[in-house]
Amino acid sequence: MSELLSYDFMRIALAAAVVTGLAAPAIGTYIVQRRLALLGDGLGHVALTGVALGLLTHVTPTITAVIVAIIGAVVIELLRMYAKTSGDVALAMLFYGGIAGGVLLTNLAGESAATLNRYLFGAITTISMSDLVAVLVLGVVVIVAALGLSPQLFAVCQDEDHARVSGVPVRLYTLLVAVLAAITITVAMRTVGLLLVSALMVVPVAAAQQLTRSFRATHLVSMIVGVVAATGGVVASYEIDTQPGPTIVVLALGLFALAALARGVTALRGR
Repeated sequence: MSELLSYDFMRIALAAAVVTGLAAPAIGTYIVQRRLALLGDGLGHVALTGVALGLLTHVTPTITAVIVAIIGAVVIELLRMYAKTSGDVALAMLFYGGIAGGVLLTNLAGESAATLNRYLFGAITTISMSDLVAVLVLGVVVIVAALGLSPQLFAVCQDEDHARVSGVPVRLYTLLVAVLAAITITVAMRTVGLLLVSALMVVPVAAAQQLTRSFRATHLVSMIVGVVAATGGVVASYEIDTQPGPTIVVLALGLFALAALARGVTALRGR
């Protein structure tokens, strides 16, 4: 470990992994609660269009990805609210439109599809200090909002009708969840990649649900699992020479399997 920390790029990568590991489950818990586990995938594909737009306009892709992902998040919520479009149909449109737009704009920018690989599958070891600052700022915004507004966001995600009757501005908070998810996608795109970011938003939450009973406990444990998976995946990828993004996701799935096994063993002993 001491050898690993002697490299600047690994210290930056681990710092980015910690922030990503905290932020993704922090907002992912609400997404799972709303039964929109695939929202991260849909927004990831939209963010791909944002990355391609940045390549085309020579603007930092992180900036354009944030803007486009937020627009996509707002659009999907507006479709659900006003167009009577079901969540799965709206997500499908994000999937197809995001992929098509990303590839088309990348071609117009004169870039090959290979250029998108570091955004599709992550390239955490290539993150620069300026990238890390952006990840830190955006990640802190997500974490503070997800924890600070936990009562309101939980009320909206648990039962919109009850929250509305209780005087909670449901539309505002549902839009906020979507926007925070969009920001999280951008935070994680250089860590685990746009195609795998949804896994880091959902799998730690699923693992935490195997071990906890209350929403608050699930929220906190999922963030711990996320950090362990993200940092452990970075270290493991360095040791076995694999891509960090897929390694992080596989480790997260392994932690879920262990949590499910522990729950099963506990249930058997309780009989």
